[in-house]
Amino acid sequence: MNVRQILAGVIVAGLFGCTSSEPGGRNESSGLAPGAGARVSVAQAPPSVRRTGSILGGGKIKYVVIIFQENRSTDNLFNGLKGANTVSEGENSAGDEIPLQSIPLTAPYDLDHSHPGFEIEYNGGAMNGFNLDVSSCRAGQRLCGGAKALRAYAYVPQKEVEPYFTMAEEYAFGDEMFATQAGPSFPAHQYILSGTATIAQGSTLKASENPLDPKQQFTGGCDSPAGTLVTVIDTYGTEDQQVFPCFDRPSLPELLAAKSLTWRYYQASPGPGLWNGPDAIKNIRYGSQYSTHVITPPSQVLTDVKNGNLATVVWVTPTALESDHAGVTNGSGPDWVASVVNAVGESKYWDNTAIVVTWDDWGGWYDHVAPQQYNSFELGFRVPLIVISPYAKTAYVSHVQHEFGSILKFVEQVFSLGSLGTTDGRSDNLSDCFNFSQSPRAFKPIPTVLGPNYFLHEPNSNVSPDDDF
Repeated sequence: MNVRQILAGVIVAGLFGCTSSEPGGRNESSGLAPGAGARVSVAQAPPSVRRTGSILGGGKIKYVVIIFQENRSTDNLFNGLKGANTVSEGENSAGDEIPLQSIPLTAPYDLDHSHPGFEIEYNGGAMNGFNLDVSSCRAGQRLCGGAKALRAYAYVPQKEVEPYFTMAEEYAFGDEMFATQAGPSFPAHQYILSGTATIAQGSTLKASENPLDPKQQFTGGCDSPAGTLVTVIDTYGTEDQQVFPCFDRPSLPELLAAKSLTWRYYQASPGPGLWNGPDAIKNIRYGSQYSTHVITPPSQVLTDVKNGNLATVVWVTPTALESDHAGVTNGSGPDWVASVVNAVGESKYWDNTAIVVTWDDWGGWYDHVAPQQYNSFELGFRVPLIVISPYAKTAYVSHVQHEFGSILKFVEQVFSLGSLGTTDGRSDNLSDCFNFSQSPRAFKPIPTVLGPNYFLHEPNSNVSPDDDF
């Protein structure tokens, strides 16, 4: 029985990702009690960034690259990272301590990460319901992940994701980064563009699950088949309404265009999809820039950087195989991300660029830090954050609370765009991760097994990011 069957009547989110390191004992790397003492409020964030007028960084940043991977929690993907708040065991609903097991990045099962799945695992803030989360195996896999009650309690061995650890250890890592949404991929890709998943400007209803078409296939956006519906959540946390997944609200690309600044959104396939965020925003989808600024395949970003065609702000989303999504990925995600970072680092853009790498949701994997609850859908569980730049602090672990709105605010303040007035308003601006008073440091390539040629010549695959195993 799959997730959709188990949670009948609920549109269940579907896409995951994984990566982590070998745990070195409960909070051994940070010395912090779980969830205690690690978080620094936005108001307490150190004023480490020099400004010229209202421009964050004094004009030194001219390009921002946002790399958005899939479905991993901090405890799962970066377990044991020096200085970061991670644990090697977690509590279940019976009060037992469960050791986190070593599971490959290519785990053959998926965990529920719908909003109901979040509520089960969050368990009123106790963070001990992960044993109750449902999971489903890849087709044809009968014994895919051992006991179901243990599947969420897992980490990815560091050796499988070495490029991620290299980046985190060389630059800035955030161990208090939270997905803004307490739900799956489709709303996440709305938050990274608009700072919200509301269905219209001024509405209190937020898209909270992954849309399904009339054939019960995952999709999403204004180009979705007629009859496609996405579940929405109200201020009371009730999910009993559905709408067509095409929304009328502002977005960061519009703020950039208003300043005559360029943007690009790189995605695996054209048209609608869970990860194809621009397709669900009317002003982008039906605007003049959609056909030229939404680019497939993602590997085109490597060519654009090489040819000197990097836009001012770009979003880079993966193919399914490169996504870190459990049950789908072939394990190439770390090399894919490193290839994009290396392309920028070895180009003329390096001295003026900030690269932000994060994951769109937690994927159902265990995490021990309880997220602050602003409302019925915000915040979600922790996801990893890496900030890479010639001005990023070296080997720095940020304990300041960040969310997707922090990335939006960073872009807004770097380019003096004004504010969207959504979650960017309450968020910090990632400033503690930078030291703009330092000279730009030289780039050191991130070692990989698979290089850019692999991704530029990657054969076509029939693996869809819209599948849920």
